[in-house]
Amino acid sequence: MVLSVQQRGGVFLVVAVCLLTVAVCAPFSGHDLQRTVQIAFGFCAVLYGLSVAPVEPLVNRLAAVGLALIIVLGLVSSALAHQPLWAFTEVALFVCCAAIAVAFCVLRRNGGEPLDRVLILMVVVLCLIKSAQYLYAGTLAFTSGERTLNTDLLLSGFSNKRFYGQFQTFTLPLLALPLLIPNVSRALRGAAFALLCVWWLIAISGGTRGTWLGMGVAGMGLALLGPWGRRWLGWQLAGVLGGLLLYGLLFTWLADYMGIEITSGAGDRLTTSLSGRGVIWWQAWHMLVERPWLGFGPMHFADIANPIASHPHQAVLQWASEWGLPSALCVMVVAWRGSWATLRVLRERALSSERVDLLRVCLFAALVAALVQSMVDGVIVMPNSQAWLALVVGWLMALHVWRTPPGAASPLAWSAWKVLSVLAVGLLVFIAARDLPHLQKAQRQYLSTHDNYLQPRFWAQGVIAR
Repeated sequence: MVLSVQQRGGVFLVVAVCLLTVAVCAPFSGHDLQRTVQIAFGFCAVLYGLSVAPVEPLVNRLAAVGLALIIVLGLVSSALAHQPLWAFTEVALFVCCAAIAVAFCVLRRNGGEPLDRVLILMVVVLCLIKSAQYLYAGTLAFTSGERTLNTDLLLSGFSNKRFYGQFQTFTLPLLALPLLIPNVSRALRGAAFALLCVWWLIAISGGTRGTWLGMGVAGMGLALLGPWGRRWLGWQLAGVLGGLLLYGLLFTWLADYMGIEITSGAGDRLTTSLSGRGVIWWQAWHMLVERPWLGFGPMHFADIANPIASHPHQAVLQWASEWGLPSALCVMVVAWRGSWATLRVLRERALSSERVDLLRVCLFAALVAALVQSMVDGVIVMPNSQAWLALVVGWLMALHVWRTPPGAASPLAWSAWKVLSVLAVGLLVFIAARDLPHLQKAQRQYLSTHDNYLQPRFWAQGVIAR
């Protein structure tokens, strides 16, 4: 039986929602599972891409040329790298994320506005599940009889609480959408606000400063984009106050009343320290100075061992030191032009209360917050964050309003893209099949000689230096 375009899109959407749910909500989830899920996600996106053909171009010609140049420079840099296979794997990961963005763009264009409701419903359900997990863990901690409570232990599903914070950076802006939509019932609005407050409680408890920074910059930016941007900021500020109130009630008043000492509290994170980032930023800078044109090779920051991390926690430095300065400039130009095009649409429709325009506001806030956080954190490295970044970018591409008719899509360019995406996901599947049976053993061997400290990159043990 041959499925229609809508049916194929429905199958892809169901599979994508299931994979994202497993990656985020499974209590046993971690970096390696999330990477595996990301590869499976990319595999499904490529299959969906093979079964459809866009009627109009997904991006303009300049953006397409920029993306092609980025990939070509990455391939050349990989061929000259110390470990070419790992370098090509990083390029394949970039193509895989692009395939996810393309799949969601095509899916939304074919499915129309009803799919926007599916997106927001998915975000709400995921945040509800994570909130329930957090509150359940907190209830167990308060009733266990223990005299100390480590708030970090209340966070589950991520191998590091900063990775949890990155997920919140993408979802906090989207949770405000039900509060912006006119004519929503009071009960639904109240439930949405309660969820936003709990989600901010978790963000405050987790103490990911990159999330606070990203949301702060996004809020200041949206305040300049008209009344709906300011209303979005107002709801977020109300959510922050609600989260602070809940934090004070739970971890100050109730903890003091029960004689429980709180460790890893939010106040401990209110510092201006770089948390060791200075060392890895300098390493990335020296790599850039030594090889400015093609870099050391994608993923090759992890090929120079250091005691802190296998990536520099700074997106621009990472890309420039590994892929080369020309590639980094191409990435920045493409990102700037895409963001500016969305910003222009936001300004033109600043007074519109249509759901699609309100969703665009929330998606743009999520993108800005994530990009800001990537300047101090590994947003472009962690598998779950890469998948959500691709989803947000793909959805914004689908909602874009062209200033002039874009014309017809190029069959030759689409065919070349399909070949490239198949090769990329094929390499990722090969790497997963090669490494997954031996990951636990390799991690134990690494931990036995490296102070029980993993440095995530492609896998949880991400150091590729031999």
